[in-house]
Amino acid sequence: MNVFGKAHLGYLVIDTEKFADWRRFGEDAIGMHCDELSAEHMRFRLDDHECRFLLRRGDAEDVSAIGWHLDDHATFDEIIRRVTTAGVPIAEGTDEEAALRGVQRLVRFPGPKGLTQEVFTTANTVPSPPRIRHGGFVTGAAGMGHVAVTSTKPEQLHGYYDTVFDARLSDYIDETISGVKLKIRFLRVNERHHSVAIAAVRGLPVNPIRTRVQHLNIQAVELDDMVDSYQRVNALGFGMALTIGQHTNDRELSYYAVTPSGFEWEVGWNPIVVDETTWETTTHQGISIWGHTPVGQTVIDKLAQFKTGVESLLHREDTVPALAGTGIRN
Repeated sequence: MNVFGKAHLGYLVIDTEKFADWRRFGEDAIGMHCDELSAEHMRFRLDDHECRFLLRRGDAEDVSAIGWHLDDHATFDEIIRRVTTAGVPIAEGTDEEAALRGVQRLVRFPGPKGLTQEVFTTANTVPSPPRIRHGGFVTGAAGMGHVAVTSTKPEQLHGYYDTVFDARLSDYIDETISGVKLKIRFLRVNERHHSVAIAAVRGLPVNPIRTRVQHLNIQAVELDDMVDSYQRVNALGFGMALTIGQHTNDRELSYYAVTPSGFEWEVGWNPIVVDETTWETTTHQGISIWGHTPVGQTVIDKLAQFKTGVESLLHREDTVPALAGTGIRN
């Protein structure tokens, strides 16, 4: 059974102690609907789903889990079969955990880089529209956006998402940033150009990023929605990583803000939708056609990244070998 097209990025779980900053960032700057559930949990909505981002108290200041919305119970059972057949343990989510995520039939299992993978069949919805600051966000059949990670073992991460979700390779980007050569691969699990991007330093087994996720992406309905949120991020004093620009591969217009937890948050508009009958994998030179100018990076910032990269040599990156696959099919 092929599950391509039947999985969609549903939600992310973020561990943070900075609830007040995150509320200002998520609600006032990005423009999402915020629900403060308790002193320990807060949620953001993009649409009629109860939860698209679950924030819980914790000192990691990082994304800890990725939630995948599956089309039906047959797809759910097939993915669980693949995971358990490989000898990887699964855990049933409790009723409380499912309720916090606004989902039904929740199961989790280990993922690369310590990112727990969670799958569910049904998202709880809210009849009243979310309180958002503009026209809305694009979710639907393609899921809510994407996550980007850095890795010292990109082929194994690619193999993992191929094994579990039948992910397909959309394309590559070769880029040089501050003299460091990167190769980025973009994986799709449905019509969205990519739900997972994996960046690796070419020729060196180092990872210059502290967090498990380098950035996450959400998509605005209108160009004005994206531009307005960009202006709010600046006006409210949050950090900006990259100015507005357009990507070479998926043609999305976007900017990258710095979240209170330190990883980046991309708000984009109008990426291409993959046509499976005509799509051809290619390699692009550079991440941007125009724009995406770095903002405010100091020598100290670059030294910190260098230090992080050196420290990564001392830590083994978990790729969940049993699910990394012996050969990538695409």
